[in-house]
Amino acid sequence: MQGPKNNLTMNTAPKPRKALRILTVIVGLLLLVGTLGFIKFSQISSLMSMGKEMAKAGPPPESVSSAVATAQSWQSQMTAVGTVAPVQGVALSNDSPGVVSKIDFESGDLVKQGQVLVELDTSVERAQLASAVVRHDLALVNVNRSRALVKEQVSSQSLLDADESSVKSSAVDAQTIQAQIARKIVRAPFAGRLGIRAVNVGQYLSPGTALTVLQAVGAVFVDFSLPQQQLTTLNNGMPVKVSIEGSSDPAVDGTIAAVDPTIDSTTRMIKLRAAVPNPSAKLRPGMFADVAVILPDQGTVVTVPLTAVVHASFGDSVFVVEDKKADSPGSKTTPDGKPIKNARQQFVRLGEARGDFASILDGIKAGDEVVSAGAFKLRNNSPILVDNSLQAKPELNPKPENH
Repeated sequence: MQGPKNNLTMNTAPKPRKALRILTVIVGLLLLVGTLGFIKFSQISSLMSMGKEMAKAGPPPESVSSAVATAQSWQSQMTAVGTVAPVQGVALSNDSPGVVSKIDFESGDLVKQGQVLVELDTSVERAQLASAVVRHDLALVNVNRSRALVKEQVSSQSLLDADESSVKSSAVDAQTIQAQIARKIVRAPFAGRLGIRAVNVGQYLSPGTALTVLQAVGAVFVDFSLPQQQLTTLNNGMPVKVSIEGSSDPAVDGTIAAVDPTIDSTTRMIKLRAAVPNPSAKLRPGMFADVAVILPDQGTVVTVPLTAVVHASFGDSVFVVEDKKADSPGSKTTPDGKPIKNARQQFVRLGEARGDFASILDGIKAGDEVVSAGAFKLRNNSPILVDNSLQAKPELNPKPENH
């Protein structure tokens, strides 16, 4: 009876120890989870506190440059797009057929009036001229002899008349052949610059074959059009300024040389022609040119640098620099004590642009400070830090340097 009882005691003894181990593991896991949760809670609380402080401080200010809108007196003008045309220009060609025997120019040469450019073969004509000169000399000898004989009453007057007729006929024959030779020599009709040579030595030319082009230098015409409403304000001699878009050269001064008396019935535009000096030959015939007709009256406009204008599909705008209000969020100064200002977006109506300036018809007034560099990275009420230490100065007649 004692044996079975002892076996029961041995089988039930390990169970409390096993439960204790399980309980220990559970408690350890709970402590681990609690520790991790406390750490994570501390991190989240720190991040939330930092976020509140950053929200209170506001976004960091953007570094920009600024300029003050100014009132400038601009000369009134009318603008148009014109085409450069030569004062004198012609396509040179030969008058008579023949084979090219000599070319006395190269493409792009400057030539004088009357300078020989191309000579055709004139060997046959020169032989004929020599024969005509011999006949003319013989006719002169005969007429002198006949005159002496008639004076001595040895010869008849009719023979003298025939000899005198032979002198005149032979002289006319020689002049005719000389004219034929001259027609086979192409000369420059006026001084100017030649174009690209289109013929070669030995080439046979039919009458009217294009040899090259010749255009006068020193001045050009610029043809342009303006609306018919401007007819009463346009007169010969009015000053104009001509510039080539994309060129760094300053505008060239000229004057209106002609106003067409008729108006185009399709476009209702007036055709005008301006005479413009061109000593450096930078205005080439066929170029497009921007033309500004200077009017006698002046006007005052509010201007800002072109870089201050932000163009967008919903309108043009500028950013006006303002002091931050006392109740506005964010810092008022930088850590080193510089004032932080506010950029307010202001939509404007643009007028004419000249040089580095744009005129503002509506939206801001003279004296307003606007962002002139860095406006592309701003939005309404962005905090900014104004730094004008490296600001470029805008000009009405900019002359960029070549580097």
